[in-house]
Amino acid sequence: MPEVKALVDWTESRALPGVLKMELLASMVEVATGVCDSPQEALTALADLRAAAAEAALANGLLVAASGTHPFSVPEQQDIAPDPRYKEFVAYAGISARRQAVCGLHVHVGMPGPEECMRALEGVLPWLPLVLALSANSPYLAGEETGLASKRAEVLALLPRAAAPPVFTSYAEWEAFVERYVRLGLADGYTRFWWDARPHPSLGTLEIRSADQPTAPELSAAFAALLQALCVTAVEGPPPAAANRGDYAQNRWAALRFGPRAELVHPKGDRLAKVPELLTELLELVEPAVCELGTEELLSALDPVRCEGDRQLEIGRERGLEAVAADLAERTVRSK
Repeated sequence: MPEVKALVDWTESRALPGVLKMELLASMVEVATGVCDSPQEALTALADLRAAAAEAALANGLLVAASGTHPFSVPEQQDIAPDPRYKEFVAYAGISARRQAVCGLHVHVGMPGPEECMRALEGVLPWLPLVLALSANSPYLAGEETGLASKRAEVLALLPRAAAPPVFTSYAEWEAFVERYVRLGLADGYTRFWWDARPHPSLGTLEIRSADQPTAPELSAAFAALLQALCVTAVEGPPPAAANRGDYAQNRWAALRFGPRAELVHPKGDRLAKVPELLTELLELVEPAVCELGTEELLSALDPVRCEGDRQLEIGRERGLEAVAADLAERTVRSK
């Protein structure tokens, strides 16, 4: 139902640790925390915001549910949110835009400077397909079992300027690239680049956008903690080499297809590795940063062999898609 404005209006007069915002489709609401000092603080803020969203929804005869996709809503039948920017985008992108009934987890990690941001981007990029595999939470779309662990990732790649960004040797080169596209009329700013990771200079962050939207709030915190530690590792360690974009494309596809059962090209490029092995290696890589940041407990929520989409499929095959939607709505606020 196209009721996002009612939810946003309901929360505007309330003191919250963040905001509820419109998204492309009027049946979707974006939950955005404020600046948080730690992933633990982000988890508390997220829980409070979801509770507020659920209360606002209930006041309007609705429910909210966090997932990569809705199990049976048909994207092309949804109204576009009442925002001129979205109307303009749909006019440009057409059916590719109307199919974007997908939700992801966007993690912003504060950066000490622009060059450190570009170093962090290259350092995290080889590991983002692993994050996608672990977070896969969109096996259904428009009432059908898609055969993909993350239908969201496939749909998002329909947009121009999606998946991995090009290789940039400096922040200035990235800035010039964005400015050229703005000058050509292809974008009105850097937020029109839908890459899996991108600099966000107005916030002073690297924005990492690879994960499906978790249903369980503690999984959002776990991925935030993992990505924060990976950024710290990349910034404080030796300058990383540019990630292989060909391997990234292969790994992104394997992750969206198979989820935790994917075999991915190892970041070194010399062999295939399974998701559990890669997660063990990644946790070892970031362990010093994790200890420094004090986020060990949050990472315990990560499961190397099972994703939330597996639960959706089990419920859907046993009890149907309405039961999937009901489970998502319940666990969005009460995750256990």
